[in-house]
Amino acid sequence: MTETFFAPCPRGLEPLLAEELRACGATRVEPTHGGVASEGDWAYAYRVNLESRLATRLLWKVGFTRYRSEEEIYRLASSVAWARHFDTINTIRINVTSIKSPLKSLNFVTLRIKDGICDHFRAIKGGRPDVDTHSPDMRIHAFLDEQTCTLYLDTSGEPLYKRGFKRAKVEAPLKENLAAGILKLSGWQPGQTLLDPMCGSGTFLIEAAQMALDIAPGLGRHFAFEKFRQFDAELWQGIRKAAQARQRTADNLPIFGADIDSRQVSNAEANLEAAGLTGKVELLVCDVLDLEAPDDAGVLVSNPPYGVRLSSGDELYDWYPKLGDALKRGFAGWNCYFLTADLEMAKRMGLKASKRTPLMNGDLDCRVFEFKVVAGQNRS
Repeated sequence: MTETFFAPCPRGLEPLLAEELRACGATRVEPTHGGVASEGDWAYAYRVNLESRLATRLLWKVGFTRYRSEEEIYRLASSVAWARHFDTINTIRINVTSIKSPLKSLNFVTLRIKDGICDHFRAIKGGRPDVDTHSPDMRIHAFLDEQTCTLYLDTSGEPLYKRGFKRAKVEAPLKENLAAGILKLSGWQPGQTLLDPMCGSGTFLIEAAQMALDIAPGLGRHFAFEKFRQFDAELWQGIRKAAQARQRTADNLPIFGADIDSRQVSNAEANLEAAGLTGKVELLVCDVLDLEAPDDAGVLVSNPPYGVRLSSGDELYDWYPKLGDALKRGFAGWNCYFLTADLEMAKRMGLKASKRTPLMNGDLDCRVFEFKVVAGQNRS
């Protein structure tokens, strides 16, 4: 049976996510701002949760109505056959987002949706599920525009960028799905040399190593759909085993990371170990300005320090031209990609960006600047 789904993702990655969903077997794919709508069966839904590197979660559409008041949304919530999907022992959380909704209080909308769900269960089961805002079994998402309300049941649970291993805590970490998206935007392919010269906690390195070894990003975790009443455990185990069987092995990969801060390199080592990638990536404590290229050509990708994260003002502006000089001096033949919220970064580096791709990093309006470094490159 074909169901309708919506997969949110970081803004700017929608076309790449659409490709991923097609590869997972979607029968209809419609990119929109902030995500991709699709259709597929439950094997497709399981596969997206297991395989998607770019989606934030996969939402299953369970209700839709036009509305003019909170009571119409309550009636929609009470009419969905929730008891077919989960039970009163499962805890719930309701998330409401809106664009141009005329209703004054989203908190009141959230309350009415909760009332509708609980009233449905009381009528069917004689009891109601409890609310758990921290670690719910079931997440219900409502999206309101000017005239319509859509209800979704979250098949993922924890966001999909949480790959299932405990990461070392670092300042301003880059979310895994954004890192994977930037790697795809760069055109990097497994087997090519990859360098992150300001690797921090190693997010780019881990995502690249998992791509190189064809490790499905969801293999190390559980999902909300495993608690659905209609969960097909045999189908799910077959999909997981197929993913495990295709994993590749390698003693080491042409993937390199460096950071000026030895503590960050230690964090990257710990995270690689937690992801089962010990020894697969070469790490070095080194200032990017002194770093030698590990190969004659390759892809350099980084989320460098910028005002919101680490530095600001004159210190940062003095550093940018030094970074540009280091690239021209040591990385001729490399394609370099930098994620930054500083839209003047390319100009300050004295390099001409061949491409500027808009991306949202959380609430930050960012760009991925592409620099194709050639010998003797002139400043722009």
